[in-house]
Amino acid sequence: MITTIAFDIGETLVRDDRYWASWADWLGVPRHTVSALVGAVVAQGRDNADALRLLKPGIDIPAAYRAREAAGRGEYLDETDLYPDVRPALAALQEAGLRVIIAGNQTSRAGELLRGLDLPADVIATSGEWGIAKPGGAFFGRVVDLAAGPAETVVYVGDHPQNDSVPARAAGLRTAHLRRGPWGHLWADSLEVQANADWVVDSLAELVNLR
Repeated sequence: MITTIAFDIGETLVRDDRYWASWADWLGVPRHTVSALVGAVVAQGRDNADALRLLKPGIDIPAAYRAREAAGRGEYLDETDLYPDVRPALAALQEAGLRVIIAGNQTSRAGELLRGLDLPADVIATSGEWGIAKPGGAFFGRVVDLAAGPAETVVYVGDHPQNDSVPARAAGLRTAHLRRGPWGHLWADSLEVQANADWVVDSLAELVNLR
């Protein structure tokens, strides 16, 4: 029996448009250039931050992040960054008696911003706050701890098979691949998703009917 639905953040609940656009503006390069490079490096199985390293070889990303924050140009999230189905779907899941967890590879600041949106969720946490990140098994172990039940009663929802469905399944969770954003669409029909996702969904609203 499913008791908990846990969610990835980027391109599952929140659009990444603002995040990458802000980096492009900070580095003084066209936004499309950054978006295209992020797509290219992720499709190659590399970390998305490699796009910034290609643009500015030798960049100290944590130092640049701190400089942006100090200049008042740091991370920001508001209601417009959420996909339209997020708030109603999370509320419907809670109304159905399911525990809702939001946990993804994000900074501590992103965690603060997400909690500030007062989303219908029981727990909101990020890898930056935990000090452990996907695809590591310890990350999904923490998700199961928050669910307060067996791993097989938890569904992890995400758009990126290498970070979401594959490691979540390896950790004993059930998984739903969301056909959303560049990675969600790119890999929706891949062998990895077919082998590791219990469901492929086009909207978060579909999660209410999972059995």
